Amino acid sequence: MHPRDGAWWDSLRIGIGPPLLKTEHGWLLVYHGVKEMVGGAIYRVGLALLDLDEPTRVLHRTASWVLSPQEPYERQGDVSNAIFPCGLVHDVRSGELRLYYGAADTSICLATAALDDVLATVLAAPADG
Repeated sequence: MHPRDGAWWDSLRIGIGPPLLKTEHGWLLVYHGVKEMVGGAIYRVGLALLDLDEPTRVLHRTASWVLSPQEPYERQGDVSNAIFPCGLVHDVRSGELRLYYGAADTSICLATAALDDVLATVLAAPADG
């Protein structure tokens, strides 16, 4: 995957987050994308689904971010307006995903979602969207 050309939220650079999560639909990739804004760079989190047999092949990529800095501890710090995914835990019993992420290089945070909801979001995205 590469940064997207144009005014995309992940147009400046992208970086891989936690290790990929194997699902029946493909490898779930959580990554950060950066866009240069007038006030400086902003780091957001997006999703992609990679082929199980050929993980260099992107099956789906969300057009929009799924997590963006909004809280004061995400917007102000050593690196302002920066959140970046670090760890991902899937609780098989509950179906919950726990995403541990850094915020403004000063905090470690936790976001949760149902794996089924996350997969529905990324599967609805166009190929390499």
